[in-house]
Amino acid sequence: MTYELPDYWYSRWLLERGLALIYLVAFAAAVNQFLPLAGERGLLPARRFLGEVPFRYSPSIFHWFASDRAFIACAWLGVVLSLLALIGVTARLGAIAAALLWAALYVLYLSFINAGQTWYGFGWESLLVEIGFFTMFAGARATPPPLLLNWIYRWTLFRLMFGAGLIKIRGDACWRDLSCLDYFFETQPMPNPLSWYMHHLPRSVLHGGVAFNHFVELIVPFGFFLPQPYAGIAGIITIVFQLVLIAGGNLSWLNWLTIVLAFSTIDDRFLSWLPVARPELQAISSAHRVATVVLALVVAVLSIPPTLNMLSPTQVMNTAFNPLQIVNTYGAFGSITKERYEIVIEGTADETIGERTAGALTGASEYKLPDGGQLSVAEFDIRTPSGKRLEGVGLQPRIPIKPTLADRRAGRDPVLDRALIALKSRELASRR
Repeated sequence: MTYELPDYWYSRWLLERGLALIYLVAFAAAVNQFLPLAGERGLLPARRFLGEVPFRYSPSIFHWFASDRAFIACAWLGVVLSLLALIGVTARLGAIAAALLWAALYVLYLSFINAGQTWYGFGWESLLVEIGFFTMFAGARATPPPLLLNWIYRWTLFRLMFGAGLIKIRGDACWRDLSCLDYFFETQPMPNPLSWYMHHLPRSVLHGGVAFNHFVELIVPFGFFLPQPYAGIAGIITIVFQLVLIAGGNLSWLNWLTIVLAFSTIDDRFLSWLPVARPELQAISSAHRVATVVLALVVAVLSIPPTLNMLSPTQVMNTAFNPLQIVNTYGAFGSITKERYEIVIEGTADETIGERTAGALTGASEYKLPDGGQLSVAEFDIRTPSGKRLEGVGLQPRIPIKPTLADRRAGRDPVLDRALIALKSRELASRR
């Protein structure tokens, strides 16, 4: 059995650089966002969550030091390590150095995911660390890519694409009658400037787009396992499809990760134009071969739950079956929103009259009790950047008026009466 794929050297080079770049963006986002989201004074403090969840269910280095300093230090460390991976420093030093770098990136970002709760609960977060985990076995710059690892990448890409296709066919009826794109570009979470133009394409084009989506997600994935050049063609079709999705919306994190995975299907005949000199390749060591065989066996065992999930009529999407977030199940847009609702916040420079508002800002979840009652549990608090708590503060009116019990019994509304006086005064002033 051959363990090497020397004709995929450029494929591995491109995959690793793409993965490093996405890691870099992820850690830069953590530098900027993790504290207000899950810091000590964040919306969902990680320290509180990690204090209630055992390490074995949510492994994270922040179980031992869940402080704002630790969060920022680890995020910046991730930025630095991502840059090292991007320029390929450790890959030049050998397979062990490269593996240690990818392992450090995996552990760091897994720690953020398992401490970030809702904010890090999206499928693309799990996909990033899953690919990152596998890349620990990619080897050094001067060794050929391992055959088994390449097939693991392709299997991950297949689970991602085919799972997304199945969740659509089993989900919203608009995927079956080809009308989903009639709504998608308008109602997607984050449209971009091109989304307006795509939304106004002819209906026949939009319906054809849905049919093409089904072709790419349900038929093309089987081409990933074919010999070249068919596997490469399937990968290129997938990449083009992802680029179209990126052009039509801002939910592109998952799309870029899919493109990175698709590089594994493309051999050097498609990529030899890259301005990178391939070194003289040395054989993979026996230890590296054994490690990739063990990895393949682990992936095979862990693939049973996501495979059964894909075959199930009650398929779920974007779910991790183990706390290490590897060999997960994926999917996107099983249902499409038909109407877009937007929250409009309006203010006024006019005089405010009445009582101070309650300032009820604490976010809570409601739970039904066995006796028919309902329990409201506060889950997050809102504070200013300086740490001032906003709950109970409220808005102080410029003209404070508090109705009395006598007013209520007499049916009087002193707040409305005072507002009418203010309006009449303004009307008289405008006539002068």
